[in-house]
Amino acid sequence: MDKIKENRLISFIIIFFIYAFAIAIGIVIYNALEFNFWINLLIADSVSTVTIFAFSLLFDNSSVYDPYWSVAPVVVVIAYAVKFGINLNALFIMIAVILWGSRLTINWAYTFKNLKHEDWRYRMYKEKFPRIYPIINFFGIHYFPTIVVYLCMLPIAFAFNKENTFNPLVIIGFVISISAFLLQMISDIEMHKFRAKKTHTLINVGLWKYSRHPNYLGEILMWWGIYFMMLTVLPSYWFLFIGALVNNLMFLFISIPMADKRQSQKEGFDLYKKKTHMLLPIPKKTS
Repeated sequence: MDKIKENRLISFIIIFFIYAFAIAIGIVIYNALEFNFWINLLIADSVSTVTIFAFSLLFDNSSVYDPYWSVAPVVVVIAYAVKFGINLNALFIMIAVILWGSRLTINWAYTFKNLKHEDWRYRMYKEKFPRIYPIINFFGIHYFPTIVVYLCMLPIAFAFNKENTFNPLVIIGFVISISAFLLQMISDIEMHKFRAKKTHTLINVGLWKYSRHPNYLGEILMWWGIYFMMLTVLPSYWFLFIGALVNNLMFLFISIPMADKRQSQKEGFDLYKKKTHMLLPIPKKTS
């Protein structure tokens, strides 16, 4: 098993078939259910997550779940487009989601080493909390992100399932999401170039010169853009902002503090933190 997991190509193929299987099961479950569409989506999403979780246990690697964040929304938006057709509002949402998901999945593939490699955060949890790690593994690493993604996808589901007429204001939300896509793409490229130098120092170039987490800012803005696109055509569903909000809070109170704590081990972090914004990639006034 170890030799298989160490082979990058075989690992890619395994991940591909795992996700193809999980997606197929999710689609079958969704179409078999007769509840409201948003309940069907929740159940199908949960079943797909449990499927991925089972394979992560099989390969003893929770990073099997890592692509789920970017793959699930793309699958949902394409499936709804096939099922319900595409109006102009839905087209803008679909383009934004596919661009975002494709970029994030490509970025994952670029950094993916093999099935022996696991995210440092998962290893940290496993070492610090060995007794309760199985609970953390399922609810924290797998199911909680799925719920966040699900809540973010709800505006997409409603936009496709409810009749609506085109509102030019949709373009504002589209611009926000596309700007988020570009922000993430640029920051990722800058990070990859920096890591290729293997200096093991703090990145201080491009967007990262002004922001410690420009990629996270892009992730946050993406889902506010999707929500705004839905809101312009379905204002009565204003409460669906909960997805973008929870996603926002997750980055502010979980992802960013963890990343900063790890970076703080590098020399010069305190000065870097003083000179940069947490998110906004603009010059910071310092006294």
